[in-house]
Amino acid sequence: MPEAPDAGETPPAAPPSRRRGDAARRAPVTDDTVTAIESQLRSMRTDAEQHIAHARAEFDHANERLKQRTGRDLIVAILIGVAIGVVVVASLIFVKWLFAFFALGAMVLAVFEFSRALQVSGRRVDVVPQLAAGILLLASGFLAGLWLHWVATLVAVAIVIVWRLTAQMVAADGRSHTAVLADVLVGAFVQLYVPFLTSMALILLAEDGGEWWVLAFLVLAVVADTGAYVSGLTFGRGGRHPMAPRISPKKTWEGFAGACVAALAAGVLLAVFMLGVPWWTGLIFGAVILATATVGDLGESMVKRDLGIKDMSSWLPGHGGVLDRLDSILPSATAALALFYLLSPLGVS
Repeated sequence: MPEAPDAGETPPAAPPSRRRGDAARRAPVTDDTVTAIESQLRSMRTDAEQHIAHARAEFDHANERLKQRTGRDLIVAILIGVAIGVVVVASLIFVKWLFAFFALGAMVLAVFEFSRALQVSGRRVDVVPQLAAGILLLASGFLAGLWLHWVATLVAVAIVIVWRLTAQMVAADGRSHTAVLADVLVGAFVQLYVPFLTSMALILLAEDGGEWWVLAFLVLAVVADTGAYVSGLTFGRGGRHPMAPRISPKKTWEGFAGACVAALAAGVLLAVFMLGVPWWTGLIFGAVILATATVGDLGESMVKRDLGIKDMSSWLPGHGGVLDRLDSILPSATAALALFYLLSPLGVS
């Protein structure tokens, strides 16, 4: 044990660093010290605010340039697309019948906005029978199977036509026979375009393992659209070689080439790793879905140009309307169903 110092012995001096620390603690905090600290904090806050403002200005500038080139708010569009994609993928992977409710909601919104757009253009479209017949079609597609579904389709179209003719007779407003016939044909077209094509996806969904084929054709449609978008922005600035300038001036052959590469590559990967069919069938799958998606996209653009509108609605910021997102998917559903019957027997056991 260390020996205690004698009574007369002077205790050892503290180290210099300790003496400076004690002196600093004993030194009084003056107003000048507080002012200096506050000034430094204000300076740090000002610098941080300037950096944040500069970063935000650069982000807004980049986003504005993208909006000018694409006509869309790309950031918002991506966020909404990802959110919808998560819901769709989760429903197909975990509980596939939940996708039927998602398809039902999309069909209802698409029919409603399409009918309203036609009404604004002067056509008389009855929303209630359209929705009722559409629900009948989707239910028969998911529950009744393919062949009984054709009967349901005839009944749905008949409901729409009879309702329109009856409503016209009750109105008795002297509308011309040509206008009435146009209303009937447009009403039948709405039913066959949105609910009927949507029901094709539910027929495929009801098949054994059909959820994977539904997911595959949805992925292919999205990949093809993304490939066209990226390739068109990169190589087709200014519309160097437009595909259909009178229908959709922004669609270029450069974008279509990117869509081809993306769709074929994705088709092979999906065939091997998701669908369990030979790799070469993926080339067929990708090519067919690319063709139907392109036709559907151009077809809806033609309809919108005829109606004199840019988007069917503004319900999906950055995308337009629900039907603007379904334009390439709806015709692809029928193609995917046909390819399921043709290619699934080739599955690798």
